Amino acid sequence: MLHELLEHYGLIIVFASVFASAIGLPVPALPTLVLVGAMSMLHVGPLAEHLLPVLAVSVCASLLGDTVWFFAGRLYGGRTLQTLCRVSLSRDTCVKQTERFFGRWGVRVLALSKFIPGLSLVSIPLAGAMNVSLGQFLRYDAVGAALWASVGLLVGVLFAPQIDMIFIALGKLGKAAALVIAVLVVLYVSYRWWRRRSLMHTLSEARISVDELYGLMNAQAIPVIYDIRSREKRMLDPFIIPGSLFADERMLDEIAATVDRDQKLVIYCSCPNEVSAAWMAKQLTELGFKDVVPLRGGLDAWRDAGWQLAPIVEEAANDAEIGIAMKAV
Repeated sequence: MLHELLEHYGLIIVFASVFASAIGLPVPALPTLVLVGAMSMLHVGPLAEHLLPVLAVSVCASLLGDTVWFFAGRLYGGRTLQTLCRVSLSRDTCVKQTERFFGRWGVRVLALSKFIPGLSLVSIPLAGAMNVSLGQFLRYDAVGAALWASVGLLVGVLFAPQIDMIFIALGKLGKAAALVIAVLVVLYVSYRWWRRRSLMHTLSEARISVDELYGLMNAQAIPVIYDIRSREKRMLDPFIIPGSLFADERMLDEIAATVDRDQKLVIYCSCPNEVSAAWMAKQLTELGFKDVVPLRGGLDAWRDAGWQLAPIVEEAANDAEIGIAMKAV
């Protein structure tokens, strides 16, 4: 059945699966390319004659889907990344790592991003938000799409006999094979969702609201407030809660060496799920700090409450430097 579909509608199936994957739908585009590559071995004639149209269609579909996210990032900036952070099954720390990776290598990451889980999903709208030119984006994204599709097709060609044996075995199982695959996918997605929900539930009680933080900032015992957004995210949203210090959650030892463990610490980020702030609060608590809490809702909640924000006037030369106070106007 699948062989017949690929035989008659291969290019359409490839275009649809690659485009759907590019816009973020859970569609197995790479396995589709592997299957097409394996099936090309069944045809008589030059291999390139069968694979080049598939490669061209894959690149076009990938560029179309990626361009949607690129313009979403260009039009809506950081809000697009927040939306991805909200719906993703991955922790927002993965989003932050991608932002840092993009900040280091720039638009060149698009040439390899499709091979790294999570990187492509964030780097493409980030390229739009960071005002990368459309021409640069299309060049590097086309290279990345061509490399990615070529690898999928090549794997299919190299392992065509083994893939054919798998299909023979699945054919004998019939509908039971499809049911088993569907169950495994559901179990995997459910596990990722449960793990994230479990983490958020565990940390949900140890938080401070923006109103409580505002009250503390007007009291005598002012807490130390850490902004742990990535440098790239601060470029997209160049405002902080007044008095905040920039910190890198990867440099916990430096933070521990500069702050009294009896001092109250408040940590905020910009992702709606606040996992980065909650994780850092947990790590500092384990290092002996007695009162460390993430800010519920992060910077957006502070902004939505109408409290004052301070523009970032100057940035530390090294993004990994800890405890550099920002001048506020």
